[in-house]
Amino acid sequence: MDPPEKAGKRRGAAAPDGGYAWLILLSCFFVFGLTFGVIKSFGIFFVEIQQYFETTAAGTSWITSIAVATIHIAAPVSSALSARFSHRAVVISGGLICSAAVVFGALARSLTELYITVGFLNGFGYALTWTPTVTMLGLYFDRRRPVANALASAGECILTFSLTPLFQLLIDSFSWRGALLILGGLQLNLCVCGMLLRPLRAPRDANVIRKVKEEEESLQKGDLEETKRGFRLETGPKRTQLRTRVQHYVDYTLITNGRFMVYSMFGVFAALGFFAPSLFLVPYARSQGLNEYQAAALLSISAVLDLFGRIFFGWVANLRLIQTEQVQQLTATVVLLGAVLLLCPLASTFPELVAFSAAHGLVYGATVAVHITVLPEVVGVERLGSALGFFMLIRSSGGLLGPPVAGFFIDKMENYGMGFLMSGVALIVSALFLLILHQMNQQSQKTATDAALTEKKIWKKCFC
Repeated sequence: MDPPEKAGKRRGAAAPDGGYAWLILLSCFFVFGLTFGVIKSFGIFFVEIQQYFETTAAGTSWITSIAVATIHIAAPVSSALSARFSHRAVVISGGLICSAAVVFGALARSLTELYITVGFLNGFGYALTWTPTVTMLGLYFDRRRPVANALASAGECILTFSLTPLFQLLIDSFSWRGALLILGGLQLNLCVCGMLLRPLRAPRDANVIRKVKEEEESLQKGDLEETKRGFRLETGPKRTQLRTRVQHYVDYTLITNGRFMVYSMFGVFAALGFFAPSLFLVPYARSQGLNEYQAAALLSISAVLDLFGRIFFGWVANLRLIQTEQVQQLTATVVLLGAVLLLCPLASTFPELVAFSAAHGLVYGATVAVHITVLPEVVGVERLGSALGFFMLIRSSGGLLGPPVAGFFIDKMENYGMGFLMSGVALIVSALFLLILHQMNQQSQKTATDAALTEKKIWKKCFC
């Protein structure tokens, strides 16, 4: 049993929305940058690794896809470990795993070793750092939570902007192996981010302590009764308790929610198209005759417009100037993003690729800003925590298969532009599931309205 003090902390305290909360925000900012920012910048390594191991585009792309899928799959594991130990301990452990994984990846003698180190182990470390940090950000902010989330996610864009030319410089100076060694040292800063995660202190007044003690005594009595029932071989309550604990982390009952499953299918197809473009943009630009630094600049340009898109369109969505469902807004941005990707193969010069990168970054940022707001509308705020973990588990299949499938078409057609065509088609298909979800929402609202009118008529008959 936990002591009353620890139980009190577990009960939580009101989010301060200031003070030390800004250091939590700073920590989350760098965690976003050193995880998803690194993933988006990894296209710089793509050509070097492909040429060194003399492999295909599909074979090289598995490194990134394994990392992305592992982040999604391991998110519930990270949440469970944070609840069992502490957010700080899990993030520090994750930072150490990330650093060690990339350092060992620099010594890899085959692609398989890169899959294990830079792919799986590094992705698992990212999950251990990202999930608890974002959770702590939500605990420290309440009234300013939307602003805090926007500022924290900006770390992904700003560090992508900074890391892409840095990685190219490091590769030119020390080869891709030396650049990975330096990246491994850089990722030790995730441990520093973890050290900043100080748990909230609960109120210490007499009433709270008394209530906690009463809860402790009640739990102790419950444990004693459960032990007695266990000796009588009554194991039903234990199964119920286990089921409740599992459901706390991954609410598997959501598979019976039709709207959630349709939205999850959107997530699978969207993930097929989300991660491939940033991986193949640099190789595509170099295949069109651009030099290394011009190609790296395209990722930086996309990151800057991504940042602007997230902040601006998130602010516009919050104002609700357009009286439409969030699902409809998301459908519009996803279709537009798919259209931009389908146009990419038409760009061949540096100015044309700059225009594409700017358009892609802007629409991608708008999609991310709106995407965050839809899930609570689908499942309700009270089930958001469980739904997010389960949604990421389902979406992981798209993140895993997206880059390799795009790489397969690239290898077959010997044209990196095919990767963008595949991504664009996947996003258009994902928008079809959003249209289905919109129709389900409309039907649900109509049913609720009809039920309310029927009830109103019944009351009129009863009292007239």
